Amino acid sequence: MLKNKLQPFLDRYDEISRLLSKPDVSSDIKKMTELSKEQSRLQDIKDKADEYIQTLESIEENKTLLEDSELGELAKEELKELEPLKEKLEEDIKVILLPTDPNDDKNIFLEIRAGTGGDEAALFVSDLFKSYLRYAENKGWKVEVVSLSEGVLDGYKEVVALVKGESVYSKLKFEGGVHRVQRVPKTESQGRVHTSAVTVAVMPEVDDVEIDINPNDLKIDVMRSSGNGGQSVNTTDSAVRITHLPSGLVVTNQDGKSQHKNKASAMKILKARLYDLQMQEQNSAESEKRKLQVGSGDRSARIRTYNYPQNRITDHRIGLTLYRLDAIMEGGLYDEIIDQLIAHYQAEAIKDAGL
Repeated sequence: MLKNKLQPFLDRYDEISRLLSKPDVSSDIKKMTELSKEQSRLQDIKDKADEYIQTLESIEENKTLLEDSELGELAKEELKELEPLKEKLEEDIKVILLPTDPNDDKNIFLEIRAGTGGDEAALFVSDLFKSYLRYAENKGWKVEVVSLSEGVLDGYKEVVALVKGESVYSKLKFEGGVHRVQRVPKTESQGRVHTSAVTVAVMPEVDDVEIDINPNDLKIDVMRSSGNGGQSVNTTDSAVRITHLPSGLVVTNQDGKSQHKNKASAMKILKARLYDLQMQEQNSAESEKRKLQVGSGDRSARIRTYNYPQNRITDHRIGLTLYRLDAIMEGGLYDEIIDQLIAHYQAEAIKDAGL
């Protein structure tokens, strides 16, 4: 019974309240801070649990009044409101009881790379990045371009950006994978629809304590920054390429004029990629057992198709199709897709947890 599963959380909340009132705890700033943070995390569960228990009691009370000649009709009307409320509270509580993702509140590195499709894929990297920029702006997030490799026209072969803000990872963590686009390229003279693809990776920004890199595992090269066609961007050896020998991961950064800053940025990206690699391995092992259809971390999976001639966007993981591609690419309606992905994941996780 759900009510029984809530009791340990309520007991712990009350226990923390008692501990916080003790003189030895109130004089220990560190202990008091830890307990206050834990109680704050439990607050949502407590509030929902209190409302849920009160609703259950009201339902039972009204059921006993159904046969009452004077109060029966009133009880029946109240039950019509209380029963749906009970069901909604149960769904809300199940979501709250799910284990929290420790990365949900983190900033992210958003990496978009051109895949199959050549110049058209590079153009879509630019278009997709701009749509994420608009979405970030609507959310009040800040975006810093960390690394950029330009392609033809206005396209990008690759772009890496640091996205900062509230709950960035929790919103964008399901964007990783292959995004396929179907449209008439700017470079197509005969009006034929081409299919191209780009790959998106969403990697939490990590602290030094979370990823420990042995300096002996790194090969660091410095070189002169260059632009399109090998044209020199500056005359100093400011570009940095870091190779992590055990994993084979390579990160190059040449955006800044300072070699020191480029090296620091490249190290941040490398740590994020290594952490992401660890998460993919863990998620892959878990998905074997849990069979979750979203958030498996598989970078090779085609997750979404953007069909411009039909103004259609399809997310293949949840079978969602919307005929508002133009509006969604403007960034304002991304929540229509993202919220449904999150809801799908939560439903699968609730089922898996047996709640």
